[in-house]
Amino acid sequence: MENLIKKYALTPHPEGGYFREIYRSAQTLQSGRVPQKRNAVTHIYFLLVKGQISRFHRVIHDEIWNFYEGDPLQLIQFTTTGIGAKTLGPGGNGYAAVVPGNTWQAAATLGRYSLMGCTVAPGFDFADFSFLRDIPDELARFRAGQTGYDSFL
Repeated sequence: MENLIKKYALTPHPEGGYFREIYRSAQTLQSGRVPQKRNAVTHIYFLLVKGQISRFHRVIHDEIWNFYEGDPLQLIQFTTTGIGAKTLGPGGNGYAAVVPGNTWQAAATLGRYSLMGCTVAPGFDFADFSFLRDIPDELARFRAGQTGYDSFL
């Protein structure tokens, strides 16, 4: 995977894996979810290798995951109605998935690696990002559901 990390100039992501932002729209807009304007859209390359996870996190705005290459990826979503997982990539549930804004999400490759693209609209800002483990009420709700996904915290 070192070749992909070098080829795409990826760096470690706080949630796990590697990433590089490849697009940030110059256009800004008011999202209605935050008082500050956001870029209209952002897009990153995101790589998970065997043994890495994308820990449960959420962003305020909708995120679209696109599978590019490698092994299938398990994308997990935790909502008020429960937890569900889908597989993206070869033999999975398709090559793209939408995670609605404010939805807890986590991911892991099901093989050696998964190279993905992630688009957020309105655009991603770390001020709109949080980890599930840092929100006590949500963490308690997650643990009460006995999801079997504690390793993604």
